Amino acid sequence: MYCPFCRHFDSRVIDSRTSDDGLSIRRRRQCPECSRRFSTLETASLSVIKRSGVTEPFSREKIAQGVKKACQGRPVTDQDLAQLAQRVEEIIRQTGTSQVEANEIGLAILEPLRELDVVAYMRFASVYQAFETLDDFDEAIASLRTGVPAPSEDD
Repeated sequence: MYCPFCRHFDSRVIDSRTSDDGLSIRRRRQCPECSRRFSTLETASLSVIKRSGVTEPFSREKIAQGVKKACQGRPVTDQDLAQLAQRVEEIIRQTGTSQVEANEIGLAILEPLRELDVVAYMRFASVYQAFETLDDFDEAIASLRTGVPAPSEDD
């Protein structure tokens, strides 16, 4: 790690701490050349592979914005959306992969959204899973009533 002050090629870690959300590490460093101290924040990168094949960095904000449309007019706060996005990121990171397909993110959104608001869940699922008939809605509603997740497109 280069020193941001004197550009010396090395630095020494003095202290390491995990962030509150557990997704990053804050390291306090000291330069052996100029003895100045600085902090770094280290996170594991997570990339999303879009349907077009383009890769972009994972974004909690994009998750919250996408789900916000489904929550329009519902008693869901911005804080609820931020927590949902964080939970989705945690679900994705638990897979242990650094690249995830956009479709997998959509699937990871469904259960936390279902727990947050069933109407928003139905709105999101109807678009995301491309409901085409009333039977698709009936199946999803029946699964909500029984507490069993609705079958996905792949099932």
